[in-house]
Amino acid sequence: MRLLSLLRTSGAAACAAAALLVAHAPAAMAAGYPERPIRLVVPWPPGGATDALGRILAQQLGTRLKQTVIVDNKAGAGGNIGTASFVREAADGYTLLMATSSTNAANPHLYSHLGFDARKDFAPVAFVASIPNILEVPKKSPFKTAQEMLAYAKANPGKLNYGSGGIGSSQHLAGSMLNHAAGVNIVHIPYKGSGPAVSDLLAGQVDMMLDTGSLAQVKAGALRGLAVASRNRLPELPDVPTFDEVGVKDMYASAWYGVVAPAGTPADIVDKLNHEINAILAEPEVRKTLTAMGAELAEPRTPAQFSQFMQSEIGRYKTIVEQSGAKLD
Repeated sequence: MRLLSLLRTSGAAACAAAALLVAHAPAAMAAGYPERPIRLVVPWPPGGATDALGRILAQQLGTRLKQTVIVDNKAGAGGNIGTASFVREAADGYTLLMATSSTNAANPHLYSHLGFDARKDFAPVAFVASIPNILEVPKKSPFKTAQEMLAYAKANPGKLNYGSGGIGSSQHLAGSMLNHAAGVNIVHIPYKGSGPAVSDLLAGQVDMMLDTGSLAQVKAGALRGLAVASRNRLPELPDVPTFDEVGVKDMYASAWYGVVAPAGTPADIVDKLNHEINAILAEPEVRKTLTAMGAELAEPRTPAQFSQFMQSEIGRYKTIVEQSGAKLD
């Protein structure tokens, strides 16, 4: 009987010790994290805004964590290929993703087969920035103001057109929003990427674009900015009014960017990454660089706040996509 009692006691102690180890495993993992290089997946080609933001974060995060952070571009299918591949990675904090409003909010309503669940397959880490769309026309355009352009569009339905990076792209959805908000009919001209669309805009082959990546051309005078789709004017374009200012209400169209981990990543690791990324975004030089890209920087958000934002954006983009009539499969 005494031997049985001892066995029971030692067994209970072992179970308690095991439970204690399990309970403290995430904390121990976060304390030693990262012990090897981290991969930051960018589901778009090099050269775009997502890639640029990802490379800024990778460099700064690597310095702060004293570990290499590698940018891995996995482009294709509107960001779906890289994103679908990402959600199959181990939830250990060593593979992160640059999430965007396109992949994580619009695409769920554009594609029947995503390869991921936008609501369930991600552990939101940190919101990075948003870049508002700018209404742009060629420098030789007869329109000097947004009011002039919209007045002409109302008087001449279907006579003006706008370029985009393709059906369902951020430029397409922003153009659709403008049609609804301003009560006009500006014809959509889809291109195979925003680069060719901007090239034709510069050449005057299309009448206008709503774009997030042409700030440099506007500042250089190659394009004329007529309005910005944000609540406040951009510091880099202080003379370009908001749509609110030109009489078009509720015309807010921005591409947003953030960092996520696979669902199930330990909370301690998510919190550590959130702290480091928010600290990076508070650095004056980083803020200066992002502002020069046309980015709007928000107040730091916790993982829970970023999660709530992402969930709400999925619902908001459902209406935007339905209004546009876009469907890719």
